[in-house]
Amino acid sequence: MGIVITAFERSPDGGKGLARDTRVRWALEETGKPYDVRLVSFEAMKAPPHIALQPFGQIPTYEEDGLVLFETGSIVLYLAERHAGLFPTDTDARARAISWMFAAVNTIEPPILDLVTVRIIEGDRPWAAERLPLVADRIRNRFKQLSARLGDSEWLDGDFSAGDLMMASVLLRARPSGILDEFPALAAYVARAEARPAYQRAFAAQLAINAPASSAG
Repeated sequence: MGIVITAFERSPDGGKGLARDTRVRWALEETGKPYDVRLVSFEAMKAPPHIALQPFGQIPTYEEDGLVLFETGSIVLYLAERHAGLFPTDTDARARAISWMFAAVNTIEPPILDLVTVRIIEGDRPWAAERLPLVADRIRNRFKQLSARLGDSEWLDGDFSAGDLMMASVLLRARPSGILDEFPALAAYVARAEARPAYQRAFAAQLAINAPASSAG
């Protein structure tokens, strides 16, 4: 059995690259591994067959020769460890790339997701208006720290790695809020990541699924 990943049948973002299957698609494109996609509806995501693969009823999942993985960080780590293209050959540099992968999902992404929650899911709550600027400031604080570390460098630690793939993917989720554009160095960093041919292929593949729905409106 070849590689099969799951993705939204219709992505909430209309194929703008914000859904997490984009990260896995991108990693597969960087490593040159062919893959198939099984599209899953919102109803199917909560049904027993998908729950057996992803206990929290989310996407994406990764299947290959009987192996089933979930969580994008673990999937990208698995691919980077087994295929060239996402980790440096130096042992210490590889360890640092893994640190950046964890930083992306553990330190940078949580406040970004909080902002989405406050604006969309909790927007009608009486305390949402007060909480919104607090969450936005937490994002700005993290972005200020990350921007200072990145400086004038092209990537986070030497050449492009899985750390950059995960970090750029996370930062992309802050673009709709406008906060990313407040930090020119980070915005340029994300733009460099988006310009990579592997990302372009991954983005196009996801957009192709969602384009009919997004253009129909």
